Amino acid sequence: MTRSSQKLIKRRNASFLRNGRLSSWQQQTLGTTKPRYLEQLENYLRKELLLLDLSTDSAQELKLQPYREIFEFFIEDFKTYKPLLSSIKNAYEVMLAHQREKIRALEPLKAKLVTMNEDCNERILAMRAEERSEISMLKKEKMNLLKIIDKKNEEKISLQSEVTKLRKTLAEEYLRYLSERDARKILIADLNELRYQREDMSLAQSPGIWGEDPMKLTVALKMTRQDLTRTQMELNTMKANFGDVVPRRDFEMQEKTNKDLQEQLDSLRDDYREVCKEHDMLLQLHMSTLKERDQYHSELQEIQRTSTPRPDWSKCEDVVAGGPDRWQMLAEGKNSDQLVDVLLEEIGVGLLQEKDFFPGLGYEESIPPFLRFEGVVENKKPTKKDVINLLKDAWKERLAEEQKEKFQDFFLNFLERRFGPADTMAWAYTIFENIKLFRSNEVMSQFYAVLMGKWNESVYIKQKETVTQLLKEMTNVDSQNEGLLTMEQLSTVLKSTFPLKKEEKIQELMEAGGWHPNSSNADLLDYRSLFLEDEEGQSRPFVQQLWEQYLDEKDDYLKELKQELGLELREKVTLPKVREALMTIDPKLDKQTLNSYLSQAFQLPVTELPEEPEEKTENIIIQLQTVLERLQMADVRRMGPREQEPVPRSALTG
Repeated sequence: MTRSSQKLIKRRNASFLRNGRLSSWQQQTLGTTKPRYLEQLENYLRKELLLLDLSTDSAQELKLQPYREIFEFFIEDFKTYKPLLSSIKNAYEVMLAHQREKIRALEPLKAKLVTMNEDCNERILAMRAEERSEISMLKKEKMNLLKIIDKKNEEKISLQSEVTKLRKTLAEEYLRYLSERDARKILIADLNELRYQREDMSLAQSPGIWGEDPMKLTVALKMTRQDLTRTQMELNTMKANFGDVVPRRDFEMQEKTNKDLQEQLDSLRDDYREVCKEHDMLLQLHMSTLKERDQYHSELQEIQRTSTPRPDWSKCEDVVAGGPDRWQMLAEGKNSDQLVDVLLEEIGVGLLQEKDFFPGLGYEESIPPFLRFEGVVENKKPTKKDVINLLKDAWKERLAEEQKEKFQDFFLNFLERRFGPADTMAWAYTIFENIKLFRSNEVMSQFYAVLMGKWNESVYIKQKETVTQLLKEMTNVDSQNEGLLTMEQLSTVLKSTFPLKKEEKIQELMEAGGWHPNSSNADLLDYRSLFLEDEEGQSRPFVQQLWEQYLDEKDDYLKELKQELGLELREKVTLPKVREALMTIDPKLDKQTLNSYLSQAFQLPVTELPEEPEEKTENIIIQLQTVLERLQMADVRRMGPREQEPVPRSALTG
């Protein structure tokens, strides 16, 4: 604070004291509820705040000045505590000055951050434009390559037909050449026979040429001719027997070609059968799609005929308390159905605040114990935050005890301990009307569901234990205790804590926690902020996504149970059938958990459940719809994966 400001404060203080507007606290009597000195200070503060101009940028600094002056009055009047109060004031002034310097130093960084953000956005847009152009070029290149492939396939088919024709022509030429070769050999043999006869005739005409015995030569010639005749006969026999025989090399080649063609034929036949099956399936799908299209078209026409125009929700800005800003906050991210709930809550709040009394519902057995009262009870008119804090205290006390009594009885006893017997019913009716109205609030809706028996309290307790265990696992991974985890560490913790969740479910949780597909795995995340709650008890999107996945998984589990039983909702089912179906869809289910599910479904104590599947089960029969509704109320979740069924041989050979 500057010296001029201090002088101004002293002058105002002195003038205040001279005019008699301030008096010492020692002059106040013990009978007054509020000291006069305090009232004068409050009036002075109120007037000073009204005189300030809060529309400027330094409104908070100006607003702080009257409080400084009030503190100076305290320091001046309380002489005994003046050194201590002065030191406190100086410490705060030094800290404020330090904070101002830090803010001034951070202003350039803020501008730099905005500039860098704009540059990054421009680079991202440029990269996306390049990717789009590159994708377009690749698509064009793909189309060109497909055209070339089609052209090559046509050329291949043409060449195959030409090769077949050439092979046929070659076989004909081969047969013709074989016949010509055989005719040529026969002609050569005839020529040799004629030549031998001519030589024999010449030898017979001149017997003295060789100087040998003609008889000997005649016998030799005769024997030679016999050998020639025998050889010629053998040759003719071989020609007759093996004239049409194909060489072994050609036979093996043709056999191999035939085998390849047979394999191709079998493969094409199998492909043809598969294509026929797919064609039949596509025809059925096409027909069902046409039916669905016609049905949807008729439904659309009916909706267009009977539907009302979409409401203009901007009209609610001037009606809801808080104006357009509060309506924008309430309507953010909500569909029309949720906006109707918001409007009903806003209207209900006004009506609830106007009520001074609630009529009692009586003492009938259908009335919950905490509402059994005859007459009228007072509306305590608490704020929404007060109700939420009261419900949180009730849960803390419930979790701390052994939970022997029913939840409705516990709630009544809790209110009696908190507010006394006289105001118990008034607070019971007040809280019940509030939690029945605010369905969009997480704390109130969950408490209402457990209180009215729509959920077992084990559902709430198990969910809280799951969230606590997940936070513990993240803390164990954070060895430096910095409160930060990388996205890779977050993914590892989620997969180890929830081993049965699919990959897309893990990604949904990570996205709810702040992860994006284009972000790096090395990015740091403040994991503790994922588990915080706002002043109305609403959880962060991460915990809400975890709760929604639990509800979806429970629905899928019960649908799988119904499908395994293969019954309609109105049909009745026995306890052994439900036991067998649960063990089939969830083989890892332990005996204790299985008995708890059966106890909930058939409303029997665990001790009265039969040990053997066939023991005492003749009268234990109930509607399937009732079984599913009772299991929906309990904490039902999968204990392990379902065993995979063997793959059919037809799928392997197809």
